[in-house]
Amino acid sequence: MPARFAAAGLFVAWLLAPLPASAGDAKAGQDVFKSECAECHSVAQGRNKKGPSLFGIVGRKSGSLPDYNYSDALKNIGWTWTPDQLHTYLSQPAKQANPGTKMKYDGLDNAKDLDDLLSYLATLH
Repeated sequence: MPARFAAAGLFVAWLLAPLPASAGDAKAGQDVFKSECAECHSVAQGRNKKGPSLFGIVGRKSGSLPDYNYSDALKNIGWTWTPDQLHTYLSQPAKQANPGTKMKYDGLDNAKDLDDLLSYLATLH
């Protein structure tokens, strides 16, 4: 009986494990950024728009830029913007990924565009 529970536990863990972000094309991701993100976000260091600058986003703690007024939901979630976390967040509506966020985004459901965007964001440092 315990072996059955262990196998079931491993299966559930496998189902819940995040998928690794695939390598994308950063140049194509720059175009995705322009069409999906640039209205609200800048890639220039220290230049916020409606949303915070995405310069150095990969590896940064969520809600941590000192000169941007984040929602409490994003400040308190405690994420680090890893490629996997960004993939999870951007692949669904922001209000679903982080209830209470100010970000108004329906999510990017094109897997190639998302991989390309994540590759581009990783170059911003």
